[in-house]
Amino acid sequence: MPVLFEAQYHPPATFFAELVGADSLLVESKEHYRKQTYRNRCLILTAQGVKPLTVPVVDGNRSEKVGITELEIDYRQNWVHQHWRTLQTAYGGTPYFEFYADYLRDIYVKKIPLLFDLNLALLYFYLRCLRMRIPVEFTTEYHPHYDLTAVRDRRDWLTPKGVSDSEPDRTSGSDRVRPYQQSFGARFVPHLSILDLLFMQGPAAGGFLV
Repeated sequence: MPVLFEAQYHPPATFFAELVGADSLLVESKEHYRKQTYRNRCLILTAQGVKPLTVPVVDGNRSEKVGITELEIDYRQNWVHQHWRTLQTAYGGTPYFEFYADYLRDIYVKKIPLLFDLNLALLYFYLRCLRMRIPVEFTTEYHPHYDLTAVRDRRDWLTPKGVSDSEPDRTSGSDRVRPYQQSFGARFVPHLSILDLLFMQGPAAGGFLV
């Protein structure tokens, strides 16, 4: 069965766990942008706890009236430098940061104009890293509801609202990632970006998606 997701920025590892055994990934390309979602943010683990990284978009006040494939990233803000420095600080000492750093940096330095295209570039990169050979398709029109016997609709199933290292988000999709050693803290923190799993487990990361 196909799995339907919105395009996300450094998606949670659970996003990819949902693809295990799926026939294809169907990416929502006909929706309007929605604020405060994984479409333009991700969650990473730092020494201070869970931290969101947010991609600013052009004309944020009216952004929810813009089609997702047309939404521009605001490069007038120095967010690329800020995100990269934060990733270096949080993960520079992990076993596999250097293994993936150059590939990620190459995506960032391109300054891809549209949020949807940036998210797709990251998606394809992560599918390669996880060795997931799954067809990626795109919606051709918007449907608020799907026949759940034909499509597993996971749009907005994962949400960054309320996620923290002390109070996991109970409204988000259940975490389907096997616990692994993380950089900070004694207790496993769920719902983090796939970056956290990759930097810690490298090529073995796919084995933690259950």
